[in-house]
Amino acid sequence: MFTKAFRVRSNTAIKGSDRRKLRADVMTAFPTLGTDQVSELVPGKEELNIVKLYTHKGTAVTVYMSGGNPILFELEKNLYPTVYTLWTYPDLLPTFTTWPPVLEKMVGGADLMLPGLVVPPAGLPQVQKGDLCAIALVGNRAPVAIGVAATSTSEMLTANLKGRGFSVLHTYQDHLWQSGQKSSPPFIAPLTLDSSELREEKGSVHSDPTLQEAMRGLILEGEEEKNGECPQLCGMESLSEASEDPKDSRTLQEQMDELLLQCFLHALKYRVKKADLPLLTSTLLGSHMFSCCPEGQQLDIKKSSYKKLSKFLQQMQQEQILQVKELSKGVESIVAVDWKHPRITSFVIPEPSPTSQTIQEGSREQPYHPPDIKSLYCVPASMTLLFQESGHKKGSTLEGSEVRSVIIDYAKKNDLVDADNKNLVKLDPILCDCLLEKSEQHQVMKLPWDGLLTRCFEKLQPAYQVTFPGQEPIVKKGNICPIDISLVQRACNKKVTVVRNLEAYGLDPCSVAAVLQQRCQASTTVAPNPGAKDSLQVQIQGNQIHHLGRLLLEEYRLPRKHIEGLEKAPKPGRKK
Repeated sequence: MFTKAFRVRSNTAIKGSDRRKLRADVMTAFPTLGTDQVSELVPGKEELNIVKLYTHKGTAVTVYMSGGNPILFELEKNLYPTVYTLWTYPDLLPTFTTWPPVLEKMVGGADLMLPGLVVPPAGLPQVQKGDLCAIALVGNRAPVAIGVAATSTSEMLTANLKGRGFSVLHTYQDHLWQSGQKSSPPFIAPLTLDSSELREEKGSVHSDPTLQEAMRGLILEGEEEKNGECPQLCGMESLSEASEDPKDSRTLQEQMDELLLQCFLHALKYRVKKADLPLLTSTLLGSHMFSCCPEGQQLDIKKSSYKKLSKFLQQMQQEQILQVKELSKGVESIVAVDWKHPRITSFVIPEPSPTSQTIQEGSREQPYHPPDIKSLYCVPASMTLLFQESGHKKGSTLEGSEVRSVIIDYAKKNDLVDADNKNLVKLDPILCDCLLEKSEQHQVMKLPWDGLLTRCFEKLQPAYQVTFPGQEPIVKKGNICPIDISLVQRACNKKVTVVRNLEAYGLDPCSVAAVLQQRCQASTTVAPNPGAKDSLQVQIQGNQIHHLGRLLLEEYRLPRKHIEGLEKAPKPGRKK
């Protein structure tokens, strides 16, 4: 619909009554949005414009603009979100997945055909003909297109995923997207299903003969196309069966409750000291409890019966294990702990079972090891004569100790050390040309050793060598860019922590974002780093520099000199 340029008929600020009506329409069209989310999408005080336009085919469309981006568009009295809105609310619509090359076709005006769909382990979302759907790419849940389902999900599977699937209305990179800030899709990690949920989904497919037959046909077709390779669906199904623990009959919620209590008691008994009190409840969770989580497991309070840390701590307070007070408005702190409580004194860190150890060892990712970073010096053309006697050419790289050895050997071999004062070096024509300015060449005849070496290092070009474990060293000219941490102010006085240049130190931005999301209990996104080719930046909601510093310095063991912005961490409140 927006593949070609459109013609704007009017652009006016929205009235208060129209703003209220739009909110009501949004709640009707998208009932999954809460009141707070609708208020964020259609703000009460920020500028909101109504743009009426005609598409290249003459269709009248009303577009709502907020913060410089189109957030909604109305067509024939139906309300549709834009990709900008779906990047903030990725679960607003049922989402189907396709391959990255298909996006270019959709941007060009093509509809999405069913053979281009990727079937996830849980199966396709259940939709009916005419339902509004989002379309994302493999590996990223951020939608890149919006379309209307041409058939229902059951009909898609019955047809063995052949034929037209969705009429595409709007895509990333079309002219409606270009009317906004032209930002790229953020990285939103795909949802991972628990084994119990995967079994339920698998059971629902097997219980329906029609769906079972359609899925079998789809798998066989995928096997033929891949020349015998097992399709993704088969692999995930076997993985879920392998990961089941038949001896553990507890629900996921009961297991998470036990893990939460275990991490809590572990933190209080072995990590938290009396001198740490009063301790922010968020610090207890982010700095102590998460690090006490057994390897191979992930603590997620939202999957427990408590849902929130505050409710769990209220229960612990009722058991008289600790005391929680609100020392400042809206901020709770732990002010007292009964370390003689039976729960704490009797707690012993449980030993992992041999079975879980085997699974963890087989599935665990390689641990991160910081690279070895060395500062080097590169020989420029102007210094070639000074270094050629020692066998170094233009462009050669040397360590600081090697540079000193070359200079000292050159002075001694050419008998340049002053006989009367061993701390001075006489300057021959080569040293004059390499180290002195033109105005100094007839005035400076000798230099002290430290002055000689200082001038030499200043004339050399900086370089560095990075060596990752098990890999060949990488040598680059210039200075290595430090990991840059900054705070950015967003709308409504909200702060976002932005981290750049992680790739230079062998860190995967997506992995770092996943860890920070768990530690900080805040939303994270990964987006292209403006002005840096093939580089990504991680954004975390709020000022999370304290958590980020602990992660980079203590766990990843990166030198502080290679990290900028740690001083912007929030100052701890004054203890009372």
